[in-house]
Amino acid sequence: MHLGHQTVLQPIFQDEPAYPTVVSFTPHPREFFTGEKWQLLTPLGEKVEVLENLGVKQLVLLPFSAELASLTPLAFVEQILVEKLQAKSISVGQDFHFGYRRQGTAEDLLQIASQFNIKVEIVGLKNCGAGRISSSLIRQALAAGNVEQAGQMLGRPYSLTGRVVVGQQLGRTLGFHTANLQVPPDKLLPQFGVYCGWVPLDGSRLPAVMNIGYRPTIEGKTVSVEIHLLDWSGHVYDRILTMDLVQFLRPEQKFNSLDRLKNQIEIDCDRSRLILTSVTDNS
Repeated sequence: MHLGHQTVLQPIFQDEPAYPTVVSFTPHPREFFTGEKWQLLTPLGEKVEVLENLGVKQLVLLPFSAELASLTPLAFVEQILVEKLQAKSISVGQDFHFGYRRQGTAEDLLQIASQFNIKVEIVGLKNCGAGRISSSLIRQALAAGNVEQAGQMLGRPYSLTGRVVVGQQLGRTLGFHTANLQVPPDKLLPQFGVYCGWVPLDGSRLPAVMNIGYRPTIEGKTVSVEIHLLDWSGHVYDRILTMDLVQFLRPEQKFNSLDRLKNQIEIDCDRSRLILTSVTDNS
């Protein structure tokens, strides 16, 4: 749900007494056609929360199947938009495609929908400094660790949410208590490495450092997401935490000893304090 999507949503809030609804597919069409798991910028639980905050009242998830994929543009409008959803007004982006092999365009939708007295609003594309805002462009930014650019296109910080689970407790032995986050498996992770950001907790916004990756210094075999809350002590085990990513600090690296790793973590924490203090002062 990036700024382009949010722009498309605006017309549906202006139609009274409309019931603002978003229609999406599950699984993601790309996952259906390739057979490979598709990592999402906004998994379902997160998407629901974002849509609620935007004022959307209903999210309809259409099961994406071979039958659905084979519908012609006309059949899609008749069977899905008219018969199932009973749509009265629709808003789509200028680059919208639908129907078999994406044959239908936004203009096709406008023409077909008019036969059923359905109003269609075609919204222009939303641009930013890097180009047209799109999920692909956001993915590119995240792959490079550019969470600032990703956040600008999303209209909110890119965040990771998960339940705190038991880890190896290595951070504790180094003097840095960490919370091991069990992130949904379909959530897209940014470039592996260290980030600073904010964790909302009990009415406060706490500065934090996050490490994403395999932890090569200890020969880690699986990807982990760990949060260290700066200058805070308490228990967060089994709680749901969210970290809003502010800035990429460095890629993950393998250190020759745990002492060198500890020294680098101290540097990461000090740098994070400076960055987050600067962000607070300038906001």
